[in-house]
Amino acid sequence: MSEEVKNTEATQEAAPVVLSLADLAAVVQIIDFASKRGTFDGPELETVGALRNRFATFVEQSQPAAEEEAPTAQAEDGSEVEVEVEA
Repeated sequence: MSEEVKNTEATQEAAPVVLSLADLAAVVQIIDFASKRGTFDGPELETVGALRNRFATFVEQSQPAAEEEAPTAQAEDGSEVEVEVEA
């Protein structure tokens, strides 16, 4: 039994922790929800807000840039059609 526990602990220590952008975005949302509910005291807000902003900026900068698409409109039949924009 003790060998199983040791093997499990060794496996957990060897496996690196991987964070994704989705994890960091979730942290930003958790901070937003917690602050809306009054979880943080006034003096804590500066530190928590700075950390939240660092995470949010990292997530925004790490996401691939959205390709510019031609503007579209919805036709009467529900399909999308490209709209020509005059320069």
